[in-house]
Amino acid sequence: MLAVLGALLSSACQGSSGTMPSLLPLTCDPPKTFADGKEPTSVRHVTTGGDDDAGDGSEGRPFRSVQRAVRDITPGTAVQIHAGVYDGDVALTALHGTADAPIWIRGAVGEARPTIRNGNQGIYITRPRYLVLEHLEIADTRDNGINVDDGELVENADAARFIVFKDLDIHDTGRQPSGIADCLKMAGVNDFFVINSRFRHCGRGPDGGAVGVGGVGTHHGVVSGSQFSDDGFGGVQFKGGASDIEVIGNRFENAGARGVNLGGATGRGAFRPPLTVEAPNHEAARIHVTANVFVGGESAAAFVGCVDCDFTRNTVAFPSRWALRILQETVAISQYMFAPASNGVIIGNAFHFRRSDLNAGEDINVGANTESASFTLDKNAWYAVDAPDRSQPVLPAFHGATIEQVTGAKPVFVNESGGDYRVPLTGETFPPGAPQSCAAPM
Repeated sequence: MLAVLGALLSSACQGSSGTMPSLLPLTCDPPKTFADGKEPTSVRHVTTGGDDDAGDGSEGRPFRSVQRAVRDITPGTAVQIHAGVYDGDVALTALHGTADAPIWIRGAVGEARPTIRNGNQGIYITRPRYLVLEHLEIADTRDNGINVDDGELVENADAARFIVFKDLDIHDTGRQPSGIADCLKMAGVNDFFVINSRFRHCGRGPDGGAVGVGGVGTHHGVVSGSQFSDDGFGGVQFKGGASDIEVIGNRFENAGARGVNLGGATGRGAFRPPLTVEAPNHEAARIHVTANVFVGGESAAAFVGCVDCDFTRNTVAFPSRWALRILQETVAISQYMFAPASNGVIIGNAFHFRRSDLNAGEDINVGANTESASFTLDKNAWYAVDAPDRSQPVLPAFHGATIEQVTGAKPVFVNESGGDYRVPLTGETFPPGAPQSCAAPM
């Protein structure tokens, strides 16, 4: 099966005749950010035994709180939080670094992550620019773990921009009985990076709608090398006019109803940019889900009013109801019309499932008001563990281009018995530089 799938992916990567989309070259290297290679020019220390009144932020006289440490902060400064437990509701406004001199809020180098615990939200940041948050644990909040927004300046694309979230462990958000409590929530944030972090137990359950990483009206971002498990509604969601985002090389394990929600349903006033009557609006556009591993969960991903979005080179193991979904949750809001889910690409994926688990009669669920006929389904491998002779995908409502599939041949994974469903990164299987699965095991 590997040799056959490798040949199919090779032809996809090299392109094909006609207008059928092709896979681009891919590596598993971490994304490059504005903060790479940069070090702070000054450091302000925060410890559990510090003093906001008598301290000066030096190592010998540290502050007690992050809020005090960021007062009058200048570009190039790092707020270094030492190991220990700190109270939540850390509110930070208008922290502005520069491309050459960012601002860092980070756990102390060489120490265990400091834990910010409790509060309505762990950290709430408004209108930041060139900011790095790294090596932190956020836990047990009543609402979101970290919330970053543009201060409702929905027409200002520069209000919240250039943010790195790295080496974070955010878990057990949403202890209040109602509302949506994401582990990491963004609104109107542009040019962001979520790297090598972990998001678990985000939200109280599927009715709450919470996800590990949620973005409303976010643009030009990357979610890479991270792990999502046991979340409420799903692992990742981008909606509200979100566009041009890569979700690459992550691991999703029992991550809820939708591992990645490409689009969704958003209230009228939350769109960035604002809605227009001049042309159809969209919930999301050009969201690229690539080289991830999905284990369990109701479905790996859902195209929900997403235009020109794709799902490529992923491994989907044991979904409990559908492999994928194509839906439209918003057709119009008042006089504002929305483009349907359309022009999706599903290429080069391995679907490893139990026929008895999937929703009878529909492996890719297609809802009303969508344009599944504009989708392309090509060069995927399908294997039903419990019924290999029934591996052929069942697609009664999918009317897109179904070109070349591999069915009924058992795939080989890196360590199936250990739950590692990555496809081996060998030149014989896949073209050099175009591996199937970048995600690290849990």
